[in-house]
Amino acid sequence: MYAPKFVQQYEDFTPTSEGWSYKEVKKGTKGGDAANDGDRVVFDWSGYTIGYFGRPFEAKGGPQGGAFDKDLDYFRTVLGSKQMVPGVECALKGMHPGDIRQVIVPYGPLSYPPEDKEHDLVGPKPTTFSGMRALNFVLENPRVDRTLLFNVKVIRVDKSDGKGGFVRGS
Repeated sequence: MYAPKFVQQYEDFTPTSEGWSYKEVKKGTKGGDAANDGDRVVFDWSGYTIGYFGRPFEAKGGPQGGAFDKDLDYFRTVLGSKQMVPGVECALKGMHPGDIRQVIVPYGPLSYPPEDKEHDLVGPKPTTFSGMRALNFVLENPRVDRTLLFNVKVIRVDKSDGKGGFVRGS
């Protein structure tokens, strides 16, 4: 898969042949199976416009109270379903429950598709209006570096049961 070179280089990240880069932040201590195609992965995430002032478009641990309170649920995806930013989907493969990985996704085929401005077809989708606005400002602006940073933590890997369902992982 072709991906353009990053405008900035991140020496502490490992580049992949697909074009995204990653850094292992923490290895999980829960054990469990690694995520593979066909598995449902339950994960937590945050996202930043790393190429444009590092603005968060989905962040954890922000202000509390009033309009800032939001009930965040974990995100779920079936690997191989193409319902996820390709760079993030690639990064989730091989992760175990409890693993935390930082992922740098360049603009282009590994990022959000330009025709899905509401991020309904390909996620993860920001949960707030301000997050959606920050993400779209960068993605729609060819004058800025549109590289994104995702922090992903795998909560659980559910294996396929072969009948269209899943066996809940630990």
